[in-house]
Amino acid sequence: MLGLGAGAAAAVSLAGCGGPAGSDGSTPGGGSRTGTGDRPAAPKPTATVRPIGDGSTSFTGRQPRQPEPPVPLEPGQAPPQFVVFSWDGAGEVGNGLFPRFLDLAREHGASMTFFLSGLYLLPESKKRLYDPPNNPRGASDIGYLTDEHIKDTLRNLRRAWLEGHEIGTHFNGHFCAGPGSVGTWTPGQWRSEIEQAKSFVKEWRTHSGWTDVEPLPFDYDKELTGGRTPCLLGQDRLLPTARELGWRYDASSPGGRQVWPSRKQGVWDLPLQQIPFPGRSFEVLSMDYNMLANQSLHSTDAPAHHHPGWRRQSTQAYVSGFQRAYETNRAPFFVGNHFEQWNGGIYMDAVEEALKHIARERERGGDVRIVSFRQFCDWLDAQKPEMLDRLRTLDVGEEPSGGWQAFTRDLAGVASTGAAGPA
Repeated sequence: MLGLGAGAAAAVSLAGCGGPAGSDGSTPGGGSRTGTGDRPAAPKPTATVRPIGDGSTSFTGRQPRQPEPPVPLEPGQAPPQFVVFSWDGAGEVGNGLFPRFLDLAREHGASMTFFLSGLYLLPESKKRLYDPPNNPRGASDIGYLTDEHIKDTLRNLRRAWLEGHEIGTHFNGHFCAGPGSVGTWTPGQWRSEIEQAKSFVKEWRTHSGWTDVEPLPFDYDKELTGGRTPCLLGQDRLLPTARELGWRYDASSPGGRQVWPSRKQGVWDLPLQQIPFPGRSFEVLSMDYNMLANQSLHSTDAPAHHHPGWRRQSTQAYVSGFQRAYETNRAPFFVGNHFEQWNGGIYMDAVEEALKHIARERERGGDVRIVSFRQFCDWLDAQKPEMLDRLRTLDVGEEPSGGWQAFTRDLAGVASTGAAGPA
């Protein structure tokens, strides 16, 4: 079987976040049953919930289950090992994967980032409200969800935020090929896409007519501070818009290395990373679909006799990526996923086993923190620029010379690159 290197794997389509769709956005058997109706009345305020707009979202106070405010590393101190698990699409489509990983995170005290596709909150009957750049109105390369799946997604998003997780964006139509690909969009078109994604979250009650569904417990204008583009395309022309909107990070860059990050165009660049791929001479990106692409040449339903070996290989890839960072330069470790049952669900099993392995290292006393991207940015922003500059001098798999105490104690002679500040 031919192996795709990390760079090739990064370029493939990451479709499949919600099932196949036609070019007009239709989903076989997945039509919405929502009527057009009048705009529903916004819910009344309560002592703990203040509705925003039409009541699709609400202000409920400070987000629960957040870590203590970060402090700068002291001279001679080793950095924590940060790990971020993130999910593209973040829709619940009846396979139980969203609550499965919420349960896993709660069991192990982990926070995650869920990159919500805005269309997952828009009923298919209202699909013409979506005007995608360079594509027909209402088109989408991922499917619209049924009404019940939209409600399931809302329920899990509500739970996720209340349990301390971050809700980012995966934008909307997931266009990865042809003249309408997100890789061709201008900064202005990215702004349109983002504003539409936000509107589908902030106005799901108006679009659906539902009055018996609880609001999301956050202000999405304040909650949204970063995202990941479809197929990891278009970052360069997204970043000017992201910076103008005050975003703190972008997680779209493919082919990143396990080193300490810097800012790109003023925004923290937090890429998927190349990690060891056991039994192969090349590395693979730290995402489930890229494991699949290298194992079964993009087939999502390969013969079952391959599954046990591929599950072990995928699990060990994640574990090897974590261990390489943890035992050497302590660069943050980023993992990307989809709520999918590709190849019998082996990639979901691999992610679960990897998270459990990482949690065990923390339980043994290691300073390991499983956080969201936003929480990691909080830590980065609290650090002294010269300390981050020192950490960036460590290459992939490179241990600090003389140990962490010596490496971070004496920062004299380390010229600031300015990468920690606005670029």
